[in-house]
Amino acid sequence: MGGGRVLSPVLLVGAGMGEATCGILYLASYLRRGGIEAFVRLYDGDETEAEVIRSFEALVRRVRPKLVGISLKWFHHVDRALLIARTLRKIDPSIRVVVGGNSASFWWRELHAFDCIDHVVLGDGERPLLALCQGEDSPPNCVRRDPDGRARRLPLEYVQGATNTEDVFYSHFDEMFLSQLDLSSFSGWVAPGKGCGENCLYCGGARGNQKAAFGRAKPFLRSEESVRRDHQEIAGKTWQMRYDFAGSSAEFLGSTWAGVDLSRHCCTYFLWGVPRLELVEALSNTFERVYMVVDIGCFSEKQRLEQMGRGLLKPCAKDRELLELIEGCRRYKNLGVEISGIGGLPFASEATLVEELALVQRIIDQDCVVGYQRLESQPGALVTEHPARFDMVSEARTFNEFLDFFERREPGDVSVPMIRFRDARLEAAVQRTSEQVDALAWKHRDARRNLDVNGRTRLVNTASSPRRFSLGDWLGSHRAPVKVAREEVTVLRSVDGITLSCAPTVNPRRFSDPTLVQGDDGAILLAALAAFERPTTVSSAVSHLGSKARLDPHSAREVIDHLVEGRFLQPG
Repeated sequence: MGGGRVLSPVLLVGAGMGEATCGILYLASYLRRGGIEAFVRLYDGDETEAEVIRSFEALVRRVRPKLVGISLKWFHHVDRALLIARTLRKIDPSIRVVVGGNSASFWWRELHAFDCIDHVVLGDGERPLLALCQGEDSPPNCVRRDPDGRARRLPLEYVQGATNTEDVFYSHFDEMFLSQLDLSSFSGWVAPGKGCGENCLYCGGARGNQKAAFGRAKPFLRSEESVRRDHQEIAGKTWQMRYDFAGSSAEFLGSTWAGVDLSRHCCTYFLWGVPRLELVEALSNTFERVYMVVDIGCFSEKQRLEQMGRGLLKPCAKDRELLELIEGCRRYKNLGVEISGIGGLPFASEATLVEELALVQRIIDQDCVVGYQRLESQPGALVTEHPARFDMVSEARTFNEFLDFFERREPGDVSVPMIRFRDARLEAAVQRTSEQVDALAWKHRDARRNLDVNGRTRLVNTASSPRRFSLGDWLGSHRAPVKVAREEVTVLRSVDGITLSCAPTVNPRRFSDPTLVQGDDGAILLAALAAFERPTTVSSAVSHLGSKARLDPHSAREVIDHLVEGRFLQPG
């Protein structure tokens, strides 16, 4: 340890709305084991700048951090990362502000120029962040400032690989979260490995950028013991497990699940290629329900093979192999499949657009969900950096262009810069096909979810067993005023993971929070769920709600339909 002062407590946050990346949980666990009092704010629902300021004023009062780490993994959060950094600088200039993550590592030079940021951590962050907190004079992987003020990047000293990740795993989940809402927001992400060995032309995290930002050109599996520790730590605290890695096998994951009962958990697995059926079987046998998202690059086989042949796309299945996988998955009744691809990739033509629509329709006819989006600009991706090679135009390429795009978005707008064809006629055809695919995909999704409910339909409450917290525990003492901190919140979860938090005794005029269903509205939802504790017809429940909650029949049906749509109620 150097001669600097120890920086503790530490607060770690994500730069985007919703759930932050699981990276801050690995970091907080590592810091806790290193003697640093680390906390995470996992959930962020702030939409406006004023809300961001109020939230961080409360967080700083609660934690009194000496250092705040901001995870800038995704490029479309860059404007929010800078807003958070500026806000912290105004609240308490003595707080050390650190940014890290994929996008921070890519834009290290530009970010280091902002006076609201003290350190940019490059690549893997566990060891560098602990060194910063312990006051080391020369923490590894950190951008340095030369005497003339210019930023300088030194060679990465800390690069995680297969032989040095035994000390990276989840721990201290009972200590790091600032609220039960934060803990409940955790989606169960586990990282079986890290890195990517492919060079997909549309991806900012492809092999070349992995080598530049993280110092590794090949992906690696973490040690079985460390991944097993992840499962042991979080199994009792989350309803599902989520994975996103290409190199996991049934044997590897099976060993990491050993001794952990996951039979009541759900699983979502984002696969970068077609999985072996042994992995499919292992997932189905281990979890109560499984949802696999299979990425095939694009829905035109001709276009897919063209890109693969040029080394611009990871290995993807041919249509025949994909349809065989779908057929093989049918034997597993607890398994759902989504096929995901990108529209508007290079080498599109009238012929490939016809192929796209045909394959999408075949997949939907097999009752598989289709995930689809147009090609977006990602910093560092080959097609973003060199669109002219593919006769395309990118709506953003430089740091300032991306920042300007995101700063101009209105609250709630999730649009991103896109890449389009220079040929107006081809671009119009690609856009028409995109709209057709979107229409087909959403019509199919809606049909899968829609339930024809009438008075004779028997429904049952399929929500998780209710959990009850004080408002202070649920929202955290930094968000819940003392005057309502002891009021009760009832929290339920639908089969799809949607959380419903009802606070019937908290009048919105006394205190209001967007994550809560309060007052009479909360009481009515709980009464409606209670009416379906056993399989019950809708007409009987409407009568019950009329006598117990004084709801007219029309309002009662609206409440029931709302709960059916959220899948809190299902056919009994």
